[in-house]
Amino acid sequence: MRPRETLTESQEERLLEVRLACPDIAHACDLARTFADLVRHQLGHPLLEWIRQAEQDAPKPMNGFAGFLRRDLDAVTAGLTFTWSSGVVEAHVSRIKTLKRAMYGRASFTLPSGPDPRPTMSFTELRSEP
Repeated sequence: MRPRETLTESQEERLLEVRLACPDIAHACDLARTFADLVRHQLGHPLLEWIRQAEQDAPKPMNGFAGFLRRDLDAVTAGLTFTWSSGVVEAHVSRIKTLKRAMYGRASFTLPSGPDPRPTMSFTELRSEP
């Protein structure tokens, strides 16, 4: 799925051989390359047309992939269109979780040797506590 200009001469020749041997592979390759360009260049608006084309005459696995994209069309289109990311938020959430684990003594966990000194209660006993 690399851009054609990055393929070596032998890779280009092998790709041509495979494409000539099977028209389904050639069509799937064209669709996959187009989809890779949509992702690489964050082009969400042509996605619906790509899905229609893949659903009409693509090999079965690619047809199924297009169907899954259609189910979440708004989310996939947004992901291919907008440049923002939730990475910063996720980093803050991970940091907060790490701090909480450290505060409550769960930053590192080791199994105690010997019997567990903590008292145990059954579910029924827990429910009857005030």
